[in-house]
Amino acid sequence: MEGNAGAANRMIGQTLKHYKIESLLGRGGMGVVYKALDVRLQRPVALKMLTPNLVSNPDRRTRFLREAQSAAVLTHPAIAQVYDIDEADGSIFIAMEYIDGKTVSRLIADGELDLMGAVEVAHQIAEGLAKAHEAGILHRDIKSDNIMVTRDGHAKLLDFGLAKLLEPATDVPDTSGIPDRTMTKGHGRTIPGAVMGTLSYMSPEQARGLELDPRSDIFSLGIVLYEMVTSELPFKGETPLDTMHAIAYEEAKPVTIMRRSLPPHVHRIVTRCLRKRPEDRYPDARALAADLKRLEQDLETGSRRSLPPGERLKAWAIRLQASIPYGNKGILIVAVAVAVTAVLLAARINWGSLIGPAIIGLFIYRVARNRKRQMLAKFAQKIAKIPSVRAVIVKEDKVTVLADKPQANLYLRVTSLIEGINKRLVFGKHVEAEVRGELSEEEFQKFLRQTGVVYVRDDDAPEGSAKARK
Repeated sequence: MEGNAGAANRMIGQTLKHYKIESLLGRGGMGVVYKALDVRLQRPVALKMLTPNLVSNPDRRTRFLREAQSAAVLTHPAIAQVYDIDEADGSIFIAMEYIDGKTVSRLIADGELDLMGAVEVAHQIAEGLAKAHEAGILHRDIKSDNIMVTRDGHAKLLDFGLAKLLEPATDVPDTSGIPDRTMTKGHGRTIPGAVMGTLSYMSPEQARGLELDPRSDIFSLGIVLYEMVTSELPFKGETPLDTMHAIAYEEAKPVTIMRRSLPPHVHRIVTRCLRKRPEDRYPDARALAADLKRLEQDLETGSRRSLPPGERLKAWAIRLQASIPYGNKGILIVAVAVAVTAVLLAARINWGSLIGPAIIGLFIYRVARNRKRQMLAKFAQKIAKIPSVRAVIVKEDKVTVLADKPQANLYLRVTSLIEGINKRLVFGKHVEAEVRGELSEEEFQKFLRQTGVVYVRDDDAPEGSAKARK
């Protein structure tokens, strides 16, 4: 780290083409960013030096340059302008608009964003996205760290086109691993490979590695709006697997529960952005911007529109779902129990005749409970076919998968299988899962001494034990 810092600092004072580097602004997974002076035009610029391995593959380099050049023609007040893309000493650099301000993530952390400010930022960024989408350009990595607000209150979206670097090259498989537990702490890092974007801000289709369209950016902007008005991320977990599962399958807690003073229209806008199916979201960023503008006008005038009856009913159902365990299943169970109780109280029934149905019901309940155990056994058999998996441990409602340097495909496979199990459950808690990697031998053996070990890879099985338990 010290060597990298030293190399970055040595660039200060040097001239790259016609850019004189003045100071270090920051560094990240994509490279190092400097403040520089364009000596030809005498204007400050932000100079991003890209990490060499991101553009070492010819196919990835070509695709990135093509998209970056397209992004460079975008002009909109809410998009940081790309001035130049060039190469010097084998390194690619991008000269872009220098913005004197703070990132949205910093404003949230410092408590400097009120509701009006959050809506204004979202409105401006939605307008910029609309312009980009109409030009056929997706951002793919919208997050609070990629939005800056200038000292005079203008929001700017950074790094258009750069997320293309995170897409794997077509002729070279990406073998980058996912850090075991660091992905969801603070603001997520970026996962290279088939899953592009920053973990906590991904759309469901990004988390699944599917094809993206402009509605994916709308989902990510919805996450930023949620974060701005509640100071919390809507989808988060202890592990990357937990977070990816939440994004793909779980509903975010309503913003009006997180902050009860928020107007209902904030909840309506955020909820529509965060729909799991793209077709249920805003059709485009222009429609989102129009809704945000109306909300902004309401906040300015102090008026509060009442929701239509249908919207009020939906909001009530969401609050009810959040307050009852097991979500929709819990609501259904409560409703059936209330209905059955009412019928029994209203009718003259021979209570002795209920013993038989009660025994049958108990039998069905026990079969349903055992079904979870059977499904988890099949899960272990399927996940054990992945070569990197060393062991599988099932303890009550939690599954732990131990693996050598877990890759994105393992996380996605575990997510898919666990979700399939939870969908078929009728009773009991949902199954939770975690993937653990980079364990020392002592830590691995400690796991094997626990109860519930259902699979151990042949070369990891302790001597004298069954080498592969099924």
